Amino acid sequence: MGSKGTFQMPVQELAGALGTPDVPAQYIARAHEEQQLAAVVVAPVPVIDLVCLSKHGDGTSDEAAKLRSAIKSFGLFMVSSHGIDAVMDNMMAASREFFRQPLEEKQRYANLNGGERFQFEGYGNDWVSSPDQIRDWTDRLYLNVEPEDERSIALWPAHPETFRNALHEYTKKCGEVKDDVLRAMAKLLELDDDDYFGEHFGEKPLTDVRCSYYPVCPRPELVFGLKPHSDATVVTVLMVDDRVGGLQVLKDGVWWDVPIVPHTLLMIIGDQTEIMSNGIFKSPMHRVVTNTKKERLSVALDYYVDPEIEIEPSAQLVNEKRPALYSKVKVKDYFARSYNAFTEGKMVIDTVKI
Repeated sequence: MGSKGTFQMPVQELAGALGTPDVPAQYIARAHEEQQLAAVVVAPVPVIDLVCLSKHGDGTSDEAAKLRSAIKSFGLFMVSSHGIDAVMDNMMAASREFFRQPLEEKQRYANLNGGERFQFEGYGNDWVSSPDQIRDWTDRLYLNVEPEDERSIALWPAHPETFRNALHEYTKKCGEVKDDVLRAMAKLLELDDDDYFGEHFGEKPLTDVRCSYYPVCPRPELVFGLKPHSDATVVTVLMVDDRVGGLQVLKDGVWWDVPIVPHTLLMIIGDQTEIMSNGIFKSPMHRVVTNTKKERLSVALDYYVDPEIEIEPSAQLVNEKRPALYSKVKVKDYFARSYNAFTEGKMVIDTVKI
């Protein structure tokens, strides 16, 4: 995207400059009465032991049963025994150090090219498409990490010096975890091809990273750190802050708090998987809330099918009892719809339901 825009003060700077308990009107997403909708229960999100899951490859183990239940209920789950604890620590430390730098240093990687042409990659806020758009209480560093030969290295922070190597290693290791889990998911669907999802990524699948910083907020009951949405991905691999919560998932009309389990990777099913599984696996609506006492940081890897590929429900999952629930759609076109839907607070997957 090369839309013309203007510099928006980073939320981190805005939060530090506020001298009153108020927030600017463009961030207010909820009425006072909506305070009653806050989550009051912790979601029973299971922790899947990756070693145990991989050891029993027939999809009938206890870990596989936990995985099936998690995907069909909340649409997300945590993964342990992945063997990348140190890699996670390095990535989180490098991300935290990046956001602690002075604004002038972070602006070297701004997502406003030339100071006014918005691009998705880089540091800053979301693109503001209209004066009425409600903004999220977060700053982001958004980078494309795969295909590897298409990385915009100039936008990868050189400070801290550990950042680039930490991100490269984190991307590599999380990709291996993602592949193992997607194979297990294909087995749960009893598909002929255990690598169904892997093979449908195509020749040039995309992966991006979102390092998101959520500053302390004086009125968390009125704003969202990240507005309610589902992910337009195959799957999202999320490393959450082990110091403070904030992620919530919607189920049965109730917002549930997603628990923190240190050194687990949280995996969230995306819209592309919901479409390819013909709705058997659900892409959950989720959001991030803020608080008045603690900042929060997360690092997400988003995995997408090659944008030039069309996706649709697997033929093996379509029959008379369960006809196709989604129309065929080109991933590139779905991307275009998804960003507009996100800024408007709508669900893009509704546009491809039959």
